Amino acid sequence: MGLRTVLYDWHVAHGARVVDFAGWDMPVQYTTIIDEHSAVRNAAGLFDISHMGRLSFGGADALALIQKIYTNNAATMKDGQVRYGLVCNDQGGIRDDVLVYRWPYGYAMVVNASNRVKIVDWIEASKGSLNFQMQDQTLSTCMIAVQGTKAIEMCQGLTETDPSKLAYYYATPSRYQGNACVVSRTGYTGEDGIEIMVANAVGMQLWEELSKRGAKPCGLGARDTLRLEAAMPLYGHELGEEIDPFQAGLNWAVKLDKGDFRGKEALLRRQNDTSLRRRVGLELKGKRIAREGAVIKANGKPIGAVSSGTHSPTFGKPIAMGYVEPAYQQVGTPLVIDIRGNDEEAVVVAMPFYKRPKT
Repeated sequence: MGLRTVLYDWHVAHGARVVDFAGWDMPVQYTTIIDEHSAVRNAAGLFDISHMGRLSFGGADALALIQKIYTNNAATMKDGQVRYGLVCNDQGGIRDDVLVYRWPYGYAMVVNASNRVKIVDWIEASKGSLNFQMQDQTLSTCMIAVQGTKAIEMCQGLTETDPSKLAYYYATPSRYQGNACVVSRTGYTGEDGIEIMVANAVGMQLWEELSKRGAKPCGLGARDTLRLEAAMPLYGHELGEEIDPFQAGLNWAVKLDKGDFRGKEALLRRQNDTSLRRRVGLELKGKRIAREGAVIKANGKPIGAVSSGTHSPTFGKPIAMGYVEPAYQQVGTPLVIDIRGNDEEAVVVAMPFYKRPKT
């Protein structure tokens, strides 16, 4: 038996198919992935993301600690701001992709479920003489995401925070039914929406209220197709210890001029290395789906591999992301993907595949 979120019994009682994900028993779908995917693109979906790691930092050297392990620059963040970045190993490979939150009294970090223990250990190994306190709040709190075109209006009056007044990638302390919570305008679906962190004691009440308001419960399956359409990388697929941020197209999340941080020297060497494969978007011309590990070929020779692939519910065709040799990364480049021994035509396309309309 894996770890279980406070919402686990609800998921089972409402017919979710549960799978092991990063050591947690999580719902992969309730109805169909296409139904749940479409609910997010057209209205609002509800996701249990309590398996994500939630760490908080205080003390005199909290910022120095963040700066030491984080590729982006936390020193330029405003109070309430949320910023994406990477934690790299000393060879420049990605240990995790994370969100850092800045508060007037300290910092917080959301990490991937599969990497929580690894990142806590990395912080301990990196602390040196720095004076800070770290709290792992993952098991004592619940985290719920409401995502979709109608997510903001659906959350009006839910907490003391007006979600429509919250800037994108900002968060604020708030209250839900008199209980402390954090509301952030963040997400992982390509749509607008909010993520709410509350104590486990009120997690079920919050989930059920959002469900009654019309947010459709969604599992990991739809979360994966949504993030793939938005070309958002997933750790263990597009990101890993052997892949650096430049290969992944995440140059914007690396600030080499901010001062020293773990992995910086290796990244300075790797940033212009033309022998390293680069992440690209791929559209297949047929109907077959290219799954992770499928070999990408050009002129009959292997030049890369698929990292994620699916049938896009929004566009009705197979899409994928993968890593190819730099000579083949230009948009419009024709390629071939070996799908179970059959060569299927594909073409490199611009990412993201899906971009939400501006309102």
